[in-house]
Amino acid sequence: MERGNQTGAGNFILLGFSDDHDLQSLLFGLLPSMYLVTVLGNLLMILATISDSPLHTPMYFLLSNLSLSDIGFSSTTIPKALRNIQTQSRVITFAGCISQIYFFVVFPCQDNLLLTVMAYDRFVAICHHLHYVAIMNQLLCLLMTLGSWFISFLGSLPESMTILRLSFFINREIPHFFYDLPKVLKIACSDTLINNEVVFSVAIILAVFPFTGILLSYSQIFSSILRISSDIGKYKAFSTCGSHLLLVSLFYGSGLGVYLSSAASPSSRLSLMASVMYTMVTPMLNPFIYSLRNRDIKVALGRVLSNMVPLSESSFA
Repeated sequence: MERGNQTGAGNFILLGFSDDHDLQSLLFGLLPSMYLVTVLGNLLMILATISDSPLHTPMYFLLSNLSLSDIGFSSTTIPKALRNIQTQSRVITFAGCISQIYFFVVFPCQDNLLLTVMAYDRFVAICHHLHYVAIMNQLLCLLMTLGSWFISFLGSLPESMTILRLSFFINREIPHFFYDLPKVLKIACSDTLINNEVVFSVAIILAVFPFTGILLSYSQIFSSILRISSDIGKYKAFSTCGSHLLLVSLFYGSGLGVYLSSAASPSSRLSLMASVMYTMVTPMLNPFIYSLRNRDIKVALGRVLSNMVPLSESSFA
């Protein structure tokens, strides 16, 4: 890497999949369809939960917000990756780099907080089911959801704004298909101690604490389920939180995969594919996980689709 340095203003270059033309061709065929499925699947989930009155419950309200967050998460990376592959132009401005980093932090934080609130909802539903309606009332649900969005947008500012204080090497090549904050910090030629401390502090507050909340909620849930005498009762209780458990496992499992693959070999294909799994596959699968296991959502989706068909037919009439 060249030892000259510049101030923050300037362009960055994403290397992405530039050294693997076969992988480029494969992803250029897969990414548009994955993005379309992600957006349409999550939009249908939002429409189903809004339009169908049986789904006007705290869990489905939280699920619709999770779908909205997943659309934003995918839109932060996939369109830019597609444009880079198509045009072979991988240059982005410094402002564009900071913007992508900011939103790439916002939406995972929002997913994290929403999954925590959903875990609390399942805790109340199973451990305090007689008082569920009184505890998880509309006001509390709305406040927790708005609070999670506010915390995500506000809590993501320090990580992206502290980049403004850095100077970078003239060679600003990033071996990734999106602007991952740790990789951006590696090409800085100024001291990044403050940035690393900010990243660590935000990770503790917005990732570790919520995950701890999920673990505590499920420890109480499992304890309550084990006290149920009948096997049918245990199955019914566990089935109410099975989809959420799968979402949590997918989200944190793919995130851990990105961290481990980056630590083992930062520039390998394994690291890139782990990032694809985290940024693209997980948001795409979330609506299917709930819709395939939930009869109410299936019915609501059927109604939404049946209402859309007459509209499309009338537009062509």
